Amino acid sequence: MLELVSTTAQEDSPPQEPSFGRHYDFVPPVQLSDYMVYTNGQPYEAYARMRENAPVCWCTEDEFSGFWALTRYEDIRAVELDTATFSSQRGGINMNYGPPETRHPLLNRAAFDNMICLDAPVHLQLRREHMPFFTASYVADLRKKVDAQVTKLLDDMAAKGPVLDLVENFSAELPLFTLSEILGIPEADRPKLVRWMHYLELAQDALTRDAVGEMDPAFMFEFLTNVQEMFDYGQSMLQARRAEPRNDLLSAIANAEVDGAPLPDEFLDGSWLLIVFAGNDTTRNSISGSMRLLSQFPDQKQRLIQDASLLPNFVHEAIRMVSPVIYMRRTATCDTEISGQRIAEGEKVLMYYGAANRDPSVFETPDQFDVARPNAKEHIAFGLGPHVCLGQRIANMQLEAAFAQILARFPEVVCNGDFKIAPSNFVHAISYLEVDLGKR
Repeated sequence: MLELVSTTAQEDSPPQEPSFGRHYDFVPPVQLSDYMVYTNGQPYEAYARMRENAPVCWCTEDEFSGFWALTRYEDIRAVELDTATFSSQRGGINMNYGPPETRHPLLNRAAFDNMICLDAPVHLQLRREHMPFFTASYVADLRKKVDAQVTKLLDDMAAKGPVLDLVENFSAELPLFTLSEILGIPEADRPKLVRWMHYLELAQDALTRDAVGEMDPAFMFEFLTNVQEMFDYGQSMLQARRAEPRNDLLSAIANAEVDGAPLPDEFLDGSWLLIVFAGNDTTRNSISGSMRLLSQFPDQKQRLIQDASLLPNFVHEAIRMVSPVIYMRRTATCDTEISGQRIAEGEKVLMYYGAANRDPSVFETPDQFDVARPNAKEHIAFGLGPHVCLGQRIANMQLEAAFAQILARFPEVVCNGDFKIAPSNFVHAISYLEVDLGKR
């Protein structure tokens, strides 16, 4: 039977210095573990200073052992590809899982017990079960439905506009539609996923503040109710697909086997959390982030409007610049070394994708948004190697479909400057983005 990562993963130790000391004598300019740091966007200036002065930089945590932060493209690439030395399963993929008093039992367990936290060979077995729903031909067929949904959403926006929240009216809705089509979620149930995503994005902040008595009890009741409802719904749908499989991703997840045995219910919970969060959140934030970029770099928006053939490359460049997943963690399985820094077995290594995607040794003038950038496709916002994001084709397709129509219908669209980023050190979560559609 598949071992539960939630019961085998190493526990974080109290604050301590790294076993082999610090090769680079440099203190990070910001506390990367502080989720409030990210409410104004990712700290790109801090990443740049770390990359220059300490590409493998020791970062302290308030209650845990600390971690090595990687900011160079080549170092992150090397760690992604060396899954024997750098494990996802040994410690999970999060920086830490919070003090015991802040852990939601079901969320905490599900955050461990899923495919992304498994190493080879089991990880690859599960990926193969999912692959039919991420092939180029499947995505091409799905594009037709996505195009129609984009048209519908833009029609609704035109009726409401010209000034509105892009997240509520478009960015949150399109990935939800696409994910529901892949999973086989009934149309009547789809609005629930939007609500659940809202609470998931706030989980880190809510649970931390509630542990010290700072969170509104009424909000916490809503939070806990919605989290439980989300897991109950996932279990009921997955168990139903075990009884009566269909041609959808839910059925593939529900009937996946490892060494001839079905997944334990705990992994069904984890799979449900992973697909709802990863399949929805990253694309939503990439759409919103791309809109902000087009407003910040109006010359690039005009290039795109004048030459639609640049759209596929624009998608790669926008995802490079946005980097919606802030980091992924690995845990060293043995003593090793990265760029002169010795790392001990059991120490945490965090790969900061936004830093890698603005590494000037790979991307010339990396802070410049360039829709014709020759090597934009070399970004690693989706990871690399065995753990590369399964849904990257679908994410790319949705962004291309969205902006092909947005720019054709609303060429004067612009962000008004009013936006909100949720407090999270794991995902760049834009929760509000006001836009003006311009003349119609």
